[in-house]
This record gives sequence, structure tokens and C-alpha cells, in this order.
Amino acid sequence: MKTEVLDAGSIAAYDEEVDVLVVGLGAAGAATALGAREAGADVLVVERAGGGGGTSAMSGGVIYLGGGTALQKACGFEDTPEEMLKYLQASIGPGRDDAKLELYCDGTVEHFDWLVAQGVPYKETFYYGQSGEPPTDDGLVWSGSENVHPFRDLAKPAPRGHVAAVPGAAGHKIMSVLCEAVERSGARTAFNTTCSALFQERDGRITGIRLETFGESRTIRVRGGVVLTTGGFVLNDEMLDAYVPAARKCSMRVAADGDDGSGIRLGMAAGAGTRHLDKVSVSLPVTQPWDLKAGLLINAQGQRFINEDAYYGRLGDYALLRQEGRCWLIVDDEFYTPAEYGFELVAVGETPAELGRELGLPEGALESTIDVFNLHADRGEDPLFGKREPYLKPLRTAPFGAIDCTTENARYAVFTLGGLSTDVDGRVLDPEGRTIPGLYGAGRATSGLAVGGYSSGLSLGDGTFFGRRAGRTAATS
Repeated sequence: MKTEVLDAGSIAAYDEEVDVLVVGLGAAGAATALGAREAGADVLVVERAGGGGGTSAMSGGVIYLGGGTALQKACGFEDTPEEMLKYLQASIGPGRDDAKLELYCDGTVEHFDWLVAQGVPYKETFYYGQSGEPPTDDGLVWSGSENVHPFRDLAKPAPRGHVAAVPGAAGHKIMSVLCEAVERSGARTAFNTTCSALFQERDGRITGIRLETFGESRTIRVRGGVVLTTGGFVLNDEMLDAYVPAARKCSMRVAADGDDGSGIRLGMAAGAGTRHLDKVSVSLPVTQPWDLKAGLLINAQGQRFINEDAYYGRLGDYALLRQEGRCWLIVDDEFYTPAEYGFELVAVGETPAELGRELGLPEGALESTIDVFNLHADRGEDPLFGKREPYLKPLRTAPFGAIDCTTENARYAVFTLGGLSTDVDGRVLDPEGRTIPGLYGAGRATSGLAVGGYSSGLSLGDGTFFGRRAGRTAATS
């Protein structure tokens, strides 16, 4: 649907009024509505689908939390906001928003308690051996690269993936709890409803919105603010071509139907600035189960380019964005086990040389890579990339195999990270950093915590934490 920004002076009378209007009912939208209701606001949440959930309901349900949450302590792990901040600063890297990161790390323990208070259940058990959501109902997992090179030497490692107590993907459980909480709060909801226009005063303030429901329009005057929580833009090919064309190569776009950038484009039409529209998270889950971390991930030149024990989101970023999706995981018969998610053996050889020829690699390249790795692995070392035990195993047992990790044949899962520019309270900013009064944002419609170097759970953590803040701010404006 076409969206536009109209002169508020053209409206003689609105059909109704609210304090805060939230566009989108995923995790960020639900948290925004709850934050606004906690501040006493009259809240209306509109959602283009027939019910709440969005991409959040489709997710694994991991929420990245730390600093010493009750769940971490119950599972026997020590953590502090300072160590959590050091890891996130290092893993996210350049372009990060330190003000948001510091606020999040300082408030993450309280945020976990808030989620529990809403009714999200957590089992006080730790699961080892899976990145992201476990196949069990265990509550705590490793969900990033905290325990691998180079981050384990930069910050004290601790698992921070908090997963609701249901086996496998838990996003649906989190969203059912949050949607029920929204309903209990007294916030009103309108489904099958889209935003087709914002109304803006001459001084730039957003004071109204036009909604469409089954072809019928109505206008709403908004006293406090409109909060855009509409998701990212991974389903919008034109935006991907403009900002991050490499994402088009990925076979799986992690998104509900609404992740088409409509909220981002609507904010831009109102004068909003954007940040990091060229950033995506790319997962390459070829090392599930973790025994496959003993393999060697090589590029089209037959060379390693990363420590294979890293989080699969880091593997995906390096494989797609640095190697153009031309890579293979080399295994031998001692530790090979079929990979999950449909990764297939594309070549087998009795020797590394034979395998290299099967893959069309430069002559001698694969043999050299394996020889160098084996030389150091025999000593318990990986001086090139810092891979650690128990995955530091020489490859000597024939036959040797190559698991296909090319974008043409392997599962690459992608979603966008960039969006509207906002401050720590969710106020949308123009390109000069000035606030656009009455306009707020949260979740993947905004540029939040992760602008690279993703760890599982940062989107749900970012969206719910800063959604609460945006809702409170809009309610009191």
C-alpha cells in the first residue's frame, strides 16, 4: 500500500483520538503498548495481519539478556553489565550506538524480571551444544561468540541466550504471552488494519494517522505519539537492491509478510533519518550439531577465513559478505555427521588433493590448508584463527568430504538490521539528529543495538527493551 505524509491542516475533524498509537504488534509493538499503558496512556495498537505476532512469533524466541539475571545465577553463571557491554561493543564493532548499548546492559536484569512478570516462563536449566534455541525446554544457551576467539579474551564469557520454556522455537510462546498481556492492560487492538498516511503539522510534529481496514478509512488524532514497530525490509527487493544487494542471494528471508520496509519508508517521508540500512544478519547453521565445528570452512581459493567454532551468525556474515557465498566445510570420516537444515555433501575424495580437484580449487591449495592446520592442531594450537578444543582436531581419516555452503545450494538465513534513526527513548531523529515531535520507533523498523556482529536474541531484546521506553516516552510527551 502507498503511504504518505499529509498536512494536518487539511483535516477538519478526526474520527477519534488516542494518546499513543502503535503500528505493528510484534514483540516491539507489544512492549511499546505495555510501556505506554504503564504510564497511564490510552493506547491503540494496529496490525496489518489478522492477529499479533509478526516475525517475532516465527523466531526461535531467544532473548539476549545478561549482567547477572536470575536465570544466569540459577544455572551457575556469573555475569556483570560491564562484561556484557565489553562483549557487545567488540562483537558489534564500528557504527554501534554506545548510548543504547550501555543503557541496555545496565537495564537487562530488570528487563528479564519484567518479562517474567508478564508471564514468560523460563526453566532454570542450561543447554550446551546448540547455538540459539535448543531442542529442549531448557532456559539458557550460548547464543553468540562470547566463548570463542577473539571475544573470549576481550570479555569474560557467559551464556546470555534466554529461551522461553518450550521445546524448540519459542517465539510463538513469547508472543502469545505478550499479546495476552497487552489485552489485559486495557490497550485496544485493531487487526487487518494498515497505516496509509501520517498527518504532520507545519512545525514538523506528527499529530494524526489515517488507517485502512478492508478498504474503509478512518483518521485518528494522536495526542502523545505514533510509534512505528513495523519490522525490517528484508522482503522488499527494491530496498535490498538499493542498500544491501548481497542479501538477495540468501535462500531464506527471516520475516513475516509485513517486513517490507513500509514503516521505515513512512518515517523517511516524514523527514526521518536512517542508519545502517546496508547491514544485515546472515546465519549459516552448517555447524549444527557442534561436532562439525571440527571441520575447516574454506573459500574458493581453498583457504580458511574464520575460526569454525564461531557462532553461526558470524560464520554467515563472513561467508556471504566477505567470500560472496563461495565456501565449503571440509570434514573427514572421524567426526563427520550429517548437518542439520539440509546441508549436503557435494564432493568426496580419498585424499585432500582428490577432494580439491572435485571442488575445482587451485591445485595444491586444499592440501596446503589441511597440512598447516594439522601441524598446529597436533600441538593443540590454531595460530591463524584461534579455534579451541574440543574442535581442534587434525583431519587425517579418509574419506574426506565437502559440505556445500554456497549460496546456490545451502541455507543462508537473512534479515535486515538498519532502519530509522532513534534516540535511547525511541524518538525518531531527522538526518541532522533533531527529533521529529510525535514520531517514535522501536524494533527492526529502527537501527538498534546490532549493526553487525549479531548474536541471537538481540532483536527481541532490543525491540522489547526500547519498545517499553518508546511507549513510556510517547505517553508522557
